[in-house]
Amino acid sequence: MRISATQRTENENRIRAAMDRLLRGEIPPGGKCDIKTLANEAAVDRTAFYGTRPYGHLRVEFERRLRALQDAGEIPDPREAQIARLKMEITKLKERLDKSEQSIDELTDFRTQALARLAAQHEEIVRLRDAVAGASRVSRLPAPRTTVIGTCS
Repeated sequence: MRISATQRTENENRIRAAMDRLLRGEIPPGGKCDIKTLANEAAVDRTAFYGTRPYGHLRVEFERRLRALQDAGEIPDPREAQIARLKMEITKLKERLDKSEQSIDELTDFRTQALARLAAQHEEIVRLRDAVAGASRVSRLPAPRTTVIGTCS
Protein backbone atom coordinates (compact mmCIF):
# COMPACT_ATOMS: atom_id res chain seq x y z
CA MET A 1 0.00 0.00 0.00
CA ARG A 2 1.45 3.30 -1.12
CA ILE A 3 1.34 6.35 1.12
CA SER A 4 1.29 9.96 0.06
CA ALA A 5 4.17 12.36 0.58
CA THR A 6 2.17 14.13 3.28
CA GLN A 7 1.57 10.89 5.18
CA ARG A 8 5.22 9.96 4.83
CA THR A 9 6.28 13.35 6.23
CA GLU A 10 3.85 12.97 9.14
CA ASN A 11 5.17 9.49 9.83
CA GLU A 12 8.77 10.71 9.77
CA ASN A 13 7.88 13.54 12.17
CA ARG A 14 6.21 11.05 14.55
CA ILE A 15 9.23 8.74 14.28
CA ARG A 16 11.66 11.58 15.01
CA ALA A 17 9.56 12.71 18.01
CA ALA A 18 9.43 9.14 19.33
CA MET A 19 13.18 8.81 18.69
CA ASP A 20 13.87 11.94 20.73
CA ARG A 21 11.66 10.71 23.60
CA LEU A 22 13.36 7.30 23.69
CA LEU A 23 16.84 8.81 23.58
CA ARG A 24 15.92 11.17 26.45
CA GLY A 25 15.09 8.10 28.52
CA GLU A 26 11.30 8.29 28.31
CA ILE A 27 10.85 4.56 27.82
CA PRO A 28 7.25 3.30 27.90
CA PRO A 29 6.40 0.47 30.33
CA GLY A 30 7.41 -2.86 28.84
CA GLY A 31 9.53 -1.21 26.16
CA LYS A 32 13.23 -0.74 25.54
CA CYS A 33 15.34 1.74 23.67
CA ASP A 34 15.15 -0.19 20.39
CA ILE A 35 13.57 -0.20 16.94
CA LYS A 36 10.57 -2.25 18.04
CA THR A 37 9.62 0.27 20.71
CA LEU A 38 10.37 3.13 18.32
CA ALA A 39 7.97 1.66 15.78
CA ASN A 40 5.28 1.12 18.43
CA GLU A 41 5.65 4.66 19.78
CA ALA A 42 5.49 6.18 16.28
CA ALA A 43 2.58 3.90 15.25
CA VAL A 44 4.53 2.67 12.23
CA ASP A 45 5.09 -0.88 11.05
CA ARG A 46 8.46 -2.14 12.29
CA THR A 47 9.36 -3.70 8.94
CA ALA A 48 9.42 -0.20 7.40
CA PHE A 49 12.76 0.37 9.17
CA TYR A 50 14.68 -2.44 7.48
CA GLY A 51 16.33 -2.87 4.10
CA THR A 52 15.27 -0.49 1.37
CA ARG A 53 11.99 0.33 3.09
CA PRO A 54 10.96 3.99 3.46
CA TYR A 55 12.30 4.57 7.01
CA GLY A 56 15.57 2.65 6.86
CA HIS A 57 17.52 5.90 7.05
CA LEU A 58 15.73 6.75 10.31
CA ARG A 59 16.72 3.37 11.80
CA VAL A 60 20.35 4.10 10.91
CA GLU A 61 20.06 7.57 12.46
CA PHE A 62 18.45 6.14 15.63
CA GLU A 63 21.16 3.48 16.02
CA ARG A 64 23.90 6.06 15.40
CA ARG A 65 22.49 8.45 18.02
CA LEU A 66 21.99 5.60 20.50
CA ARG A 67 25.57 4.40 19.98
CA ALA A 68 26.87 7.97 20.41
CA LEU A 69 25.03 8.25 23.74
CA GLN A 70 26.38 4.90 24.89
CA ASP A 71 29.93 5.88 23.89
CA ALA A 72 29.51 9.06 25.93
CA GLY A 73 28.59 6.93 28.96
CA GLU A 74 24.89 7.72 28.92
CA ILE A 75 22.42 4.88 28.75
CA PRO A 76 18.91 6.13 28.00
CA ASP A 77 17.21 2.85 28.91
CA PRO A 78 17.05 2.62 32.75
CA ARG A 79 16.95 -1.18 32.59
CA GLU A 80 20.10 -1.26 30.47
CA ALA A 81 21.77 1.14 32.90
CA GLN A 82 20.78 -1.11 35.80
CA ILE A 83 22.12 -4.16 33.97
CA ALA A 84 25.43 -2.40 33.32
CA ARG A 85 25.64 -1.29 36.96
CA LEU A 86 24.87 -4.79 38.23
CA LYS A 87 27.46 -6.33 35.89
CA MET A 88 30.10 -3.98 37.30
CA GLU A 89 29.00 -4.82 40.84
CA ILE A 90 29.21 -8.55 40.09
CA THR A 91 32.73 -8.08 38.73
CA LYS A 92 33.80 -6.23 41.88
CA LEU A 93 32.22 -8.87 44.12
CA LYS A 94 33.97 -11.65 42.21
CA GLU A 95 37.29 -9.84 42.68
CA ARG A 96 36.60 -9.51 46.43
CA LEU A 97 35.68 -13.19 46.61
CA ASP A 98 38.91 -14.17 44.84
CA LYS A 99 40.94 -12.04 47.27
CA SER A 100 39.10 -13.54 50.24
CA GLU A 101 39.70 -17.07 48.98
CA GLN A 102 43.38 -16.27 48.48
CA SER A 103 43.63 -14.88 52.03
CA ILE A 104 41.89 -17.95 53.42
CA ASP A 105 44.30 -20.23 51.55
CA GLU A 106 47.31 -18.27 52.85
CA LEU A 107 46.00 -18.36 56.43
CA THR A 108 45.25 -22.08 56.18
CA ASP A 109 48.81 -22.72 54.97
CA PHE A 110 50.17 -20.58 57.81
CA ARG A 111 48.07 -22.50 60.36
CA THR A 112 49.29 -25.84 58.99
CA GLN A 113 52.91 -24.70 59.16
CA ALA A 114 52.46 -23.36 62.70
CA LEU A 115 50.93 -26.64 63.88
CA ALA A 116 53.75 -28.60 62.24
CA ARG A 117 56.36 -26.40 63.96
CA LEU A 118 54.61 -26.77 67.33
CA ALA A 119 54.51 -30.54 66.91
CA ALA A 120 58.22 -30.61 66.00
CA GLN A 121 59.10 -28.43 68.99
CA HIS A 122 57.07 -30.70 71.29
CA GLU A 123 58.87 -33.76 69.94
CA GLU A 124 62.23 -32.03 70.52
CA ILE A 125 61.27 -31.13 74.12
CA VAL A 126 60.19 -34.71 74.82
CA ARG A 127 63.45 -36.02 73.29
CA LEU A 128 65.54 -33.61 75.37
CA ARG A 129 63.69 -34.54 78.56
CA ASP A 130 64.31 -38.21 77.88
CA ALA A 131 67.99 -37.50 77.21
CA VAL A 132 68.32 -35.53 80.45
CA ALA A 133 66.57 -38.23 82.45
CA GLY A 134 69.02 -40.83 81.12
CA ALA A 135 72.17 -38.87 81.93
CA SER A 136 73.68 -39.69 85.31
CA ARG A 137 75.58 -36.44 85.76
CA VAL A 138 72.41 -34.40 86.05
CA SER A 139 70.91 -34.58 89.49
CA ARG A 140 67.39 -33.73 90.38
CA LEU A 141 66.67 -30.99 92.84
CA PRO A 142 64.72 -32.02 95.90
CA ALA A 143 61.02 -31.43 95.80
CA PRO A 144 59.89 -28.30 97.60
CA ARG A 145 58.70 -28.71 101.15
CA THR A 146 55.03 -28.52 101.74
CA THR A 147 55.04 -28.08 105.49
CA VAL A 148 55.05 -24.57 106.85
CA ILE A 149 57.33 -23.74 109.70
CA GLY A 150 56.13 -20.91 111.83
CA THR A 151 53.65 -18.24 110.94
CA CYS A 152 53.69 -16.64 107.57
CA SER A 153 52.33 -13.32 108.64
